[in-house]
Amino acid sequence: MKINMRKLGIDYGDSRVGIAISDALNITAQGLETIHHNGNDKIVLKRLEEILNEYEIDTFVIGMPFNLNGNSSERVEITKKFINKLKCKFNKIKIEEIDERLTTVAAHKTMNLLDINKNKKKNIVDTISAVYILEMYINKK
Repeated sequence: MKINMRKLGIDYGDSRVGIAISDALNITAQGLETIHHNGNDKIVLKRLEEILNEYEIDTFVIGMPFNLNGNSSERVEITKKFINKLKCKFNKIKIEEIDERLTTVAAHKTMNLLDINKNKKKNIVDTISAVYILEMYINKK
Protein backbone atom coordinates (compact mmCIF):
# COMPACT_ATOMS: atom_id res chain seq x y z
CA MET A 1 0.00 0.00 0.00
CA LYS A 2 1.34 3.40 -0.99
CA ILE A 3 1.89 5.73 1.97
CA ASN A 4 0.48 9.20 1.46
CA MET A 5 2.25 12.36 2.40
CA ARG A 6 1.11 13.73 5.74
CA LYS A 7 -0.74 16.98 6.38
CA LEU A 8 0.29 19.49 9.05
CA GLY A 9 -2.40 21.46 10.89
CA ILE A 10 -1.43 24.93 12.11
CA ASP A 11 -3.26 27.11 14.64
CA TYR A 12 -1.34 30.39 14.28
CA GLY A 13 -1.42 32.84 17.18
CA ASP A 14 0.40 35.94 18.40
CA SER A 15 2.66 34.11 20.84
CA ARG A 16 1.91 30.40 20.34
CA VAL A 17 1.36 28.14 17.33
CA GLY A 18 -0.39 24.81 17.72
CA ILE A 19 0.82 22.01 15.45
CA ALA A 20 -1.00 18.79 14.56
CA ILE A 21 -0.06 16.07 12.08
CA SER A 22 -2.05 13.51 10.16
CA ASP A 23 -1.24 9.82 10.16
CA ALA A 24 0.39 8.44 7.01
CA LEU A 25 -3.02 7.46 5.59
CA ASN A 26 -4.52 10.89 6.30
CA ILE A 27 -7.35 9.42 8.37
CA THR A 28 -6.61 10.87 11.81
CA ALA A 29 -4.97 13.96 13.30
CA GLN A 30 -2.73 13.97 16.37
CA GLY A 31 -1.45 16.91 18.32
CA LEU A 32 2.27 17.35 17.83
CA GLU A 33 3.29 20.40 19.88
CA THR A 34 2.84 24.06 20.67
CA ILE A 35 5.58 26.37 19.43
CA HIS A 36 6.13 29.35 21.74
CA HIS A 37 7.43 32.23 19.60
CA ASN A 38 6.32 35.50 21.28
CA GLY A 39 5.77 37.19 17.92
CA ASN A 40 8.98 35.98 16.25
CA ASP A 41 7.92 34.04 13.15
CA LYS A 42 11.54 32.97 12.50
CA ILE A 43 11.21 30.61 15.48
CA VAL A 44 8.06 29.10 13.95
CA LEU A 45 9.58 28.76 10.48
CA LYS A 46 12.74 27.13 11.86
CA ARG A 47 10.69 24.59 13.87
CA LEU A 48 8.48 23.85 10.85
CA GLU A 49 11.62 23.19 8.82
CA GLU A 50 12.75 20.69 11.48
CA ILE A 51 9.34 18.99 11.39
CA LEU A 52 9.50 18.79 7.58
CA ASN A 53 12.89 17.10 7.87
CA GLU A 54 11.37 14.54 10.23
CA TYR A 55 8.09 13.80 8.41
CA GLU A 56 7.03 13.65 4.77
CA ILE A 57 4.53 16.50 4.56
CA ASP A 58 2.91 17.87 1.41
CA THR A 59 0.26 20.22 2.84
CA PHE A 60 -0.01 22.87 5.54
CA VAL A 61 -3.59 23.30 6.77
CA ILE A 62 -3.84 26.65 8.50
CA GLY A 63 -6.79 27.96 10.46
CA MET A 64 -8.23 31.31 9.40
CA PRO A 65 -9.61 33.16 12.44
CA PHE A 66 -12.74 34.77 10.94
CA ASN A 67 -15.18 36.60 13.20
CA LEU A 68 -18.27 34.65 14.23
CA ASN A 69 -20.28 36.51 11.57
CA GLY A 70 -17.80 35.32 8.92
CA ASN A 71 -16.15 38.69 8.40
CA SER A 72 -12.43 39.14 8.13
CA SER A 73 -10.56 40.47 11.14
CA GLU A 74 -7.16 41.89 11.97
CA ARG A 75 -6.14 38.34 12.98
CA VAL A 76 -7.02 37.12 9.47
CA GLU A 77 -4.70 39.76 7.96
CA ILE A 78 -1.89 38.77 10.38
CA THR A 79 -2.43 35.10 9.49
CA LYS A 80 -2.30 35.91 5.76
CA LYS A 81 1.07 37.62 6.28
CA PHE A 82 2.31 34.46 7.99
CA ILE A 83 0.97 32.36 5.09
CA ASN A 84 3.04 34.52 2.71
CA LYS A 85 6.13 33.72 4.80
CA LEU A 86 5.25 30.01 4.57
CA LYS A 87 4.90 30.29 0.77
CA CYS A 88 8.29 31.99 0.46
CA LYS A 89 10.15 29.52 2.68
CA PHE A 90 8.34 26.29 1.73
CA ASN A 91 7.30 26.84 -1.88
CA LYS A 92 6.82 23.11 -2.58
CA ILE A 93 4.29 22.65 0.23
CA LYS A 94 0.62 23.18 -0.60
CA ILE A 95 -1.24 25.55 1.75
CA GLU A 96 -4.92 25.07 2.54
CA GLU A 97 -6.94 27.53 4.61
CA ILE A 98 -9.72 26.33 6.94
CA ASP A 99 -12.31 28.44 8.75
CA GLU A 100 -11.30 27.91 12.37
CA ARG A 101 -14.21 29.67 14.10
CA LEU A 102 -14.96 28.03 17.44
CA THR A 103 -11.99 25.61 17.41
CA THR A 104 -10.55 27.27 20.51
CA VAL A 105 -13.95 27.06 22.22
CA ALA A 106 -14.13 23.36 21.32
CA ALA A 107 -10.56 22.85 22.58
CA HIS A 108 -11.45 24.43 25.94
CA LYS A 109 -14.56 22.22 26.20
CA THR A 110 -12.43 19.15 25.51
CA MET A 111 -9.89 20.14 28.16
CA ASN A 112 -12.69 20.75 30.68
CA LEU A 113 -14.17 17.31 29.93
CA LEU A 114 -10.74 15.76 30.43
CA ASP A 115 -10.32 17.75 33.66
CA ILE A 116 -6.99 19.21 32.54
CA ASN A 117 -5.21 21.35 35.11
CA LYS A 118 -5.80 25.04 34.31
CA ASN A 119 -2.05 25.74 34.43
CA LYS A 120 -1.48 23.19 31.64
CA LYS A 121 -4.36 24.41 29.46
CA LYS A 122 -2.46 27.39 28.09
CA ASN A 123 0.28 25.10 26.77
CA ILE A 124 -2.02 22.67 24.98
CA VAL A 125 -5.07 24.64 23.84
CA ASP A 126 -3.35 25.65 20.58
CA THR A 127 -2.27 22.07 19.85
CA ILE A 128 -5.82 20.81 20.39
CA SER A 129 -7.15 23.61 18.16
CA ALA A 130 -4.65 22.54 15.46
CA VAL A 131 -6.01 18.98 15.73
CA TYR A 132 -9.55 20.28 15.16
CA ILE A 133 -8.39 22.38 12.18
CA LEU A 134 -6.69 19.35 10.62
CA GLU A 135 -9.66 17.06 11.37
CA MET A 136 -12.00 19.51 9.60
CA TYR A 137 -9.72 19.39 6.55
CA ILE A 138 -9.43 15.58 6.59
CA ASN A 139 -13.23 15.22 6.95
CA LYS A 140 -13.82 17.57 4.00
CA LYS A 141 -11.64 15.38 1.79
